[in-house]
Amino acid sequence: MLGLIKNLASPIVKRTIITTGLEVSAVLDSLGLSGSMRGRGAIFTLHHVRKPFQRPFHPNDILEVTPEFLDRALGTLKAGGYDFIRLEEVPERLRSSATQPFACFTLDDGNRNNRTDAAPVFDRHGAPFTIFITRGFIDGTSSLWWETLEALLNKTPAIDFDFGLGPEPVPAATPDQKRAAFKRITDFISTADESHAVEQLDAEARRHGIDPLAIARDLTMRENELRALGVNPLVSYGAHTVTHRGLARLAESEARKEISQSVDAVLTMTGKPANAFAYTYGDARSVSPRERQILRELGMAIGVTTRPGVITSDMLADMTALPRISFNGLYQKTRYVRALASGIPFKVMR
Repeated sequence: MLGLIKNLASPIVKRTIITTGLEVSAVLDSLGLSGSMRGRGAIFTLHHVRKPFQRPFHPNDILEVTPEFLDRALGTLKAGGYDFIRLEEVPERLRSSATQPFACFTLDDGNRNNRTDAAPVFDRHGAPFTIFITRGFIDGTSSLWWETLEALLNKTPAIDFDFGLGPEPVPAATPDQKRAAFKRITDFISTADESHAVEQLDAEARRHGIDPLAIARDLTMRENELRALGVNPLVSYGAHTVTHRGLARLAESEARKEISQSVDAVLTMTGKPANAFAYTYGDARSVSPRERQILRELGMAIGVTTRPGVITSDMLADMTALPRISFNGLYQKTRYVRALASGIPFKVMR
């Protein structure tokens, strides 16, 4: 079914199918039918945790949840008997005979609201969490292209973009045109030379008076903020590349630098060693066996993807591509949290 969803043209149909799958899973879980599908535990992932941010066109709202939802989600998991542990403790937990399910929490990119809005919620629940930082975002040298693209499409009714055959106008006056433009440019960035495509997008944004690096500075923490937050004993930091490019599409030498230099940057910027590595995008076209081997060679025991799923004991043999469950901004209901943690959706919606 997931293959079908990816090929559907209508986002409304796609969302309806996912919602239906979550609702069915929630019912099955309430009937106690999750059984072994729950696995030993789950790693949850987030990006933004903040109050609803109003803007006319908001394709990135899947990457943000409210502090109130996060609070309810943690309460739901705690009530369900989940033990909140550190990500780096997962190997030991899998080796143990513990039967209580565990939950780990991760946040990608180093967004400032992880400190201002998410950390207080994790503190209230005594839940450890890992923030995966991208060096280029923190030092102000790389842009968050998806945020740049959203800002650009909210500002202008048309943009120029070169998809490989020369610059062409891309209409963006209506909601449908904006959605089509966002998808087309996103697909191009994910399949073409990513560095060149992002440079082109940044240049077009600047032409319309938008500073991509200013967006990054506004959204993500600086080094002093990371160090201040790192005093909190619940906080760990992980590496998330230098420039946030899909690693599998890079030359091996470049991919190795992205991984090794970002691991080094975590210690330099935060004073804490990286406890794990999160692959940018984390999907099949961004993570290959080559990147997993690089992690092993660098002695990085844990790597996490965006492949959905629960954690099972057999993953202890190789933990360089663990699945994570996303807290998606479009599905902020506590029964969906229970459903996702049950593991049922990954069987029902396969």
